[in-house]
Amino acid sequence: MRPVRTACLGTVAALVTLLASAPVASAVTDTGSPASPARDRTITLVGHLAQQSFFPVNSTGPAAQGDRTVFRSVLFDLDGNQVGETNGTCTTTRTVDDGAEECTVTYTLPGGQITAQGMVFGHLKPAPPPSFDNAVTGGTGDFDRARGSIHADTIGPGTRRFTIDLDR
Repeated sequence: MRPVRTACLGTVAALVTLLASAPVASAVTDTGSPASPARDRTITLVGHLAQQSFFPVNSTGPAAQGDRTVFRSVLFDLDGNQVGETNGTCTTTRTVDDGAEECTVTYTLPGGQITAQGMVFGHLKPAPPPSFDNAVTGGTGDFDRARGSIHADTIGPGTRRFTIDLDR
């Protein structure tokens, strides 16, 4: 397996579980005060990588600009209940300085979908994937016009914890 493929596994696992949504009551952790807008909320989810495919530019060579990863993850609330899935793609944009990739992800949850986009840095490092922050770019249904950010941390092989801050 090429180094980029090994490194991408953790990155993809992180992105796969990037977002989640409030329809799952046990997944929602409201950190706001009573004065907070009713539509702002924080959601914490755990994602497990379920499928991943690599489309390298150089099939037998080193990582290259344009390498793509396509992935699907299963999302769980903090009680271990499955609450949805996420699907996305990442494209390598930099192969020096531990690499960088631009990712687009859709999270399908009860009540609608959430979309996210952003950069992930360090995906070519041999160590576990670093934490990252991406932007919520929109949504459908209960998540119509969603905005906010997602913070992802690696918590195990192919597993990430995502803290989603929605500002709607």
